[in-house]
Amino acid sequence: MLDVPRSGVLVAWGNALISGRVAPDDAVTRITHGDEPHRVTGLPGEDGEVGLSLALGRLRSLGVTGLRLALPAPGDPLGLPGPPTFNDAALDAGEAVVTVGADRPGGHQLGLVPEGLVYGPEGDQATRVVWRVYEATDRPPAGPFLAEADRELAAALKDATAELMKLDVAGTGARAGAVAAALRDRGSDTDSPLAPGCPPRAVRVLEQARRVATILEIAGRDHGAAVNAYEMSARAATLAPLERACRRALVAAFGAALEPSAAE
Repeated sequence: MLDVPRSGVLVAWGNALISGRVAPDDAVTRITHGDEPHRVTGLPGEDGEVGLSLALGRLRSLGVTGLRLALPAPGDPLGLPGPPTFNDAALDAGEAVVTVGADRPGGHQLGLVPEGLVYGPEGDQATRVVWRVYEATDRPPAGPFLAEADRELAAALKDATAELMKLDVAGTGARAGAVAAALRDRGSDTDSPLAPGCPPRAVRVLEQARRVATILEIAGRDHGAAVNAYEMSARAATLAPLERACRRALVAAFGAALEPSAAE
C-alpha cells in the first residue's frame, strides 16, 4: 500500500484548485511531484491524451465540484461506486479518483485511474503517468469521515501492537528499530502532500496513517519472529484490520475538503 497514493494527491490539490485556493500551475506541480508531465486519456470532449492542466480545466467545465479518493483492496472496494469496468481497473491499480457534481448523462460521474510506467537505467529513472478516465456510477460514499477514521486507526494500531507482542512477532534489532523510528517520525509541514485549506485534523490523520503504512511495509517484508503456520496466519489476521484502517484514514484525510464538518 502506498503511503502517499497519487490519486490522493490529485484529490487534495484538485479540490484546492476547484475551490480557488491554489493556481493551476501550483496544483499540477504538486500532483506530478517529480514525475514526467502527467497525461489524461478518455476525457469527454477531448481526443487522445491531454495534459493534466487542461484535463483539470475540462473537469471544471463539465461541472465537477470536487474529487474523492478510492483505495480499494481485494474484498474491500473502499470508495468505489461502480460499474464493474471502473471498479476492476481501480482494484488493479489499488487507487482511483471519483468526481463529484459532474453534469453527465444519467447523472453519472467520472473515475480516473493512474497507470505509472517507470523507465530509464537504474539511477536515472523517470516515471510517466497516464490517468485513464472511466464512467462511474453516481453513488455518494458514506464516508469514512475524519473523526471516525481517526478513532478507527488509533484503535486498530493499539490492538495490533498488543496482539503482535503476544505472538512475539514484533521482532528485535533492525526490525524493532525501524518500527520504533516510524512511530516517532512526525514528518514536517514541508513534506505534506495535502493542499492549503485542509483542516488540521486531516494533517494529523494523514501523518498517523503514513507512519502506520511504514510499519505495515516493514511488517510485510517477512514473517518476523513467527515460526509456524499458525503464528504466520495469526500475524496476518492481526495486520489486516490495521491495513484497512490505514486505507480508510488516507481516504478521509485526502478527501477532507469535501467533508461538511471539516472546517469546524
